[in-house]
Amino acid sequence: MEKLKIKHWTYLIIGLLILSFVGIWTCRKTNPKTNFPVGQQIDSLNGVYVYYNGSIDNVIGRNTTADGYNLGLKYQCVEFVKRYYYEHLKHKMPDSYGHAKDFFNKTLKDGQKSKKRNLIQYTNPSVKKPKVSDLLIFDGTTHNKYGHVAIVSNVKENIIEIIQQNPGPSSKSRAVFMLDNKNGKWEIRNKQILGWLRKE
Repeated sequence: MEKLKIKHWTYLIIGLLILSFVGIWTCRKTNPKTNFPVGQQIDSLNGVYVYYNGSIDNVIGRNTTADGYNLGLKYQCVEFVKRYYYEHLKHKMPDSYGHAKDFFNKTLKDGQKSKKRNLIQYTNPSVKKPKVSDLLIFDGTTHNKYGHVAIVSNVKENIIEIIQQNPGPSSKSRAVFMLDNKNGKWEIRNKQILGWLRKE
């Protein structure tokens, strides 16, 4: 009888794990916003467009500029932030490759310059408050090991808004986070946010 109970629980746990995996896979691959074709303009900031990408893993080629600078894979989150920095801020990163979470160098201290990106890096929390056009970096998760990047589009006293490309088929191009000032440091209330980069 005891062996049957153990066998029953084993099958139940295996079944739940399979269902969880299928659910995660379905969320990453499905496209509930079928009214948007991949590549459609859905938002913009300072004249730089955000394009719809459907599922997070969707890739339809690499986007490069006329002078050969690598902007990234269409229409991933990295491609938008690098295109924004290139078109609006006239900025080229010395290292034009890497996953979203790789934009943040965990060995740097708050306010140090990232040589790979040629931008000042601030940690979350930081002595510097986020500003419009800062590049916001999210760490990887079990659902997305590559992380995520976005651009700060609006800053108020206790709130920041971001604009993002490829946040997932069920997410919007804009998101809002609470911003706190504790002991002289600004913290965005999201544990996945590693910090932000800024062109000085």
